[in-house]
Amino acid sequence: MSVVADLHLHYVQACQSLSQPENPFIARVLQEADKNDEISTKGITLKLAGNNHLVPVPRVTDDDLAVLVSVLGQAAFVTGLDLAYNLLTDAGAKTMATFLQENSTLQYLNLMFNNIGTSGAELIAGALHSNQTLLHLRMTGNRIGNQGGMFFASMLKINSALKKLDLGDCDVGLWCLIATAIALTQNKSLKAINLNRPLLSTQQEETTVHIARMLRSNSSLVELHLGKHEMKNFGVERLCDALYENSTLRYLDLSCNNIICDGAKFLGELLRKNQTLEILDLDANRIEDVGAIYLSEALATRNRTLKALSIVSNNITGRGLVALAQAMHSNMTLSHIYIWGNKIDRSTCAAFSELIVVERLQPDCTDVAPYKVDGEIVLAELSHGLAKHRYWSPRCAAAAPSAANASLEIVPV
Repeated sequence: MSVVADLHLHYVQACQSLSQPENPFIARVLQEADKNDEISTKGITLKLAGNNHLVPVPRVTDDDLAVLVSVLGQAAFVTGLDLAYNLLTDAGAKTMATFLQENSTLQYLNLMFNNIGTSGAELIAGALHSNQTLLHLRMTGNRIGNQGGMFFASMLKINSALKKLDLGDCDVGLWCLIATAIALTQNKSLKAINLNRPLLSTQQEETTVHIARMLRSNSSLVELHLGKHEMKNFGVERLCDALYENSTLRYLDLSCNNIICDGAKFLGELLRKNQTLEILDLDANRIEDVGAIYLSEALATRNRTLKALSIVSNNITGRGLVALAQAMHSNMTLSHIYIWGNKIDRSTCAAFSELIVVERLQPDCTDVAPYKVDGEIVLAELSHGLAKHRYWSPRCAAAAPSAANASLEIVPV
């Protein structure tokens, strides 16, 4: 780490030399960073996200970014940059791409939900052909399109440093997903990838077939997000067949698909034999009671590796939810379970209340909390879940980060 510089002073000077007005939000964040005594030994992430609802801030523009990177060029202790929910466009992406080619210390870059398009994606992906320090890139919510996603797929064949890549909600398409799957058969460094909500024009599940084929040979991927892929039981079966041969994947996200009880049966059979999966997200499918019972039987009798299960909004009634609660009494490994959005009845309230009372289930590890109304136990919803770490972080002490970000952080950077 280099000697600590006065970031705020340098920012003011840079604004003057570039004839750019100061952004008070950036100025305040840099002033706070200057007060950090451990900045030179531990590094720092500058949190410039524009979605702070408690304290509205002026969002970062392309011109603001140009001034900021001119300051950070000499600040080797800045190892992370959070620019989510700002007003950056392809012009800002060009500035950032140049910075990535010249910078040798930045490890984390969050550009989620800006206005970066295909040309901006090409520039950033191109910069990562040579950059060997960035470990985690979040492009979520930028409309880079299928072609923009193809640039990142090509990058994955070359880059050997990146550990986590987030391309969720980026409007990528069929050919991008296929190209990414092919790239990941060669890439040996990427640990986590988010491919949520592609724009698919086919119902044939070709993308799932290619991703399953990749999982048979990939030995590095730990976390995989495939939410909103319109996946059906056919696709789930292909993935499960591949995961019998995969010994590294620990987090599988299949939320918001078209999986019913037969798909849950394939997953239940997988859980009986798989020894690596730790987190399974099935939010917003329709596995119903039959599917929940398939999962509970596997968890109660054979599986001892799964730590977190989310079956939120799956049209499950008390019969299936109670079966899962009972499975937790015999399975001591499963520590996180999320059930809200199903048909919670009295038996469900009693079963999950008991789990919490006897401390088998910790309050921070589920999305329900028991309380009494006229002597009867009911469940209230808590703001906990697996997906929130991708889009939200608590802004005040009232929300515990560990509960809101319950992905267990299996790929820390």
